[in-house]
This record gives sequence, structure tokens and C-alpha cells, in this order.
Amino acid sequence: MRENIHIPVLLEEVMNHLDVTRKGLYIDCTVGLGGHSVEILRRNLEATILGFDIDEKSLFEARKTFFSYRDRVKLYHSDFRYLPDLKIDFSSIRGVMLDLGISSFQLDSPERGFSYSHEGPLDMRIDLRNKITAAKIINRYSEYNLAQIFREFGEFRQAKRLAREIVSKRKVKKIETTSQLLKIVEEICRWRPQKGKTHPAAKVFQSLRIEVNQELKEVSDFLEKITKKIPKKARIVVISFHSLEDRIIKHTFIRLSASVNSSPYLKILTKKPVTPDEMEISSNFRARSAKLRTAEKI
Repeated sequence: MRENIHIPVLLEEVMNHLDVTRKGLYIDCTVGLGGHSVEILRRNLEATILGFDIDEKSLFEARKTFFSYRDRVKLYHSDFRYLPDLKIDFSSIRGVMLDLGISSFQLDSPERGFSYSHEGPLDMRIDLRNKITAAKIINRYSEYNLAQIFREFGEFRQAKRLAREIVSKRKVKKIETTSQLLKIVEEICRWRPQKGKTHPAAKVFQSLRIEVNQELKEVSDFLEKITKKIPKKARIVVISFHSLEDRIIKHTFIRLSASVNSSPYLKILTKKPVTPDEMEISSNFRARSAKLRTAEKI
């Protein structure tokens, strides 16, 4: 089945931290290909899944994964941020999960333009209904705004220089493919492959993807809203893949667990983020940067 193609990150850790043995509803805010959720359904015959994803192609594949469990799954082609506004029985929720990473299915699709490793258009849209692509950003944003994106979302040290070079190059010819952008980054950084060194384009592509999909927008606000909706003992598990996301999750959990002017909403269960062990990284290298944080409603 297609479910075996995708390797869910930190699978056992997610199952343990969600405590998936309990009867009730589990919310998968970023269902992807369904790897985590189908495991919940396998392990717990009294569990149901409510899944969200803005990537229609991923949802199409996820429906294949869930075929044997379709009576216990409801999927929405929607942004998970709308979840708190849905008319559902929030009291039945036992766990909420967010996997904020891009799946291998997306990265390995050249036509999506997510990866510098594949030749393709500079697209990077998770939701294909989105009108903004990476190519539009590269060719239309000002030098100042490009530098700001590379610096803030990619923590790219040579952000100003890269932005200046992009603006110069696009005057001659539009920058529309992953290979065109890759070449500019490599020239700026004088890149030569080195063992143990991450390609500098990884940060640049990450920053563009975040801007295209507005990935950091309202994540903290969503966590606060959903925390106030779910019942006591329900758990929230979040997997992030870069420091910007992890910082937002960490500080939101801290704020919601603090007793300032009111009783705390959450108890933090992970003093430090849970990360993949060497065995998982060796079998799924893309899991190397994953960080899992968990909190429980009190």
C-alpha cells in the first residue's frame, strides 16, 4: 500500500506522547500521507481521526492509506487554523497533532519546486489554490523584502548579498526554476560540497517556502485557541523542523503553562524537545532536524 512509502517522523514517540490508547477523537492538523494517523487507528479500535491538509494531492494519497479505516476518518481539504471554529464535539478530543514539516512526497515531486535537489519550477505552494509562488516572490519582491525573508525565515547570513544578486540577475532574465536559483546561491556562497556540511540553498529554499505558504502565521494563536477548546487530559503534540517553528511552539507552551493573572491551561510534558535517535536518522535522513514538544490540558 502507499502508506509504506512515507516514513512518519518520530512515530513511536508521537504514539507515546499522544497516549493513543484512549477512546476518542484525535485531530491530525497536517495529515500529509496519513502515516501517524493510520498508526493510531491500527493500535486503537476505538479511535477516530479528524484530519486537515491544504495539499489536495497529499489528501488524495492519504485516502488510499486510510481506505481500510475509512469509517473512522474524516478529512478536510482545509487549513487547520479553522479547526477551533468548527462545530464538533471538542469534549471528545483526546489528542491534537501538528507535524509542521514538508513530506518526502512533496519534496520528491519536481513539479512542486520544493527541493533544490530536483530541477523544476519555482513553485513551492502546499495549497495549489494559492496565487503566490516562489517565482513571483523572487521576481517581484524588492531587494529589501527578499533580504528580510532570507534573513528571518532562513537565518541566511548572506541575505543582503543574495537579494542584491537576484535583483540584478532578474533584470536580464526571469528566475523561474530551482536550478537557476541554486546556481545563484552557489555562486554567492562559493559552494563546494563538503562532508557534514548542509548546502546553503537549504536555508534559502526554506525561507521561500515559509513565505509562500505563510507557515508561521497564526500558529501561536491557533495553539492558544485549541487549548481552550479541548478537555482536560487531552494532549497536544507538535513536530517542528527548524528553529523558528520550535521557538514559537516552545514559548507558546510556556505562556499557556504560566499562572499569570489566571490559572495555567497547559502542563508541559517535554522539558526539552524530543529528537530522533541515530537509528531513525540513518533510515530517514530527513528526520534529523525534527523536534517534538508535548503539553497536556489541565
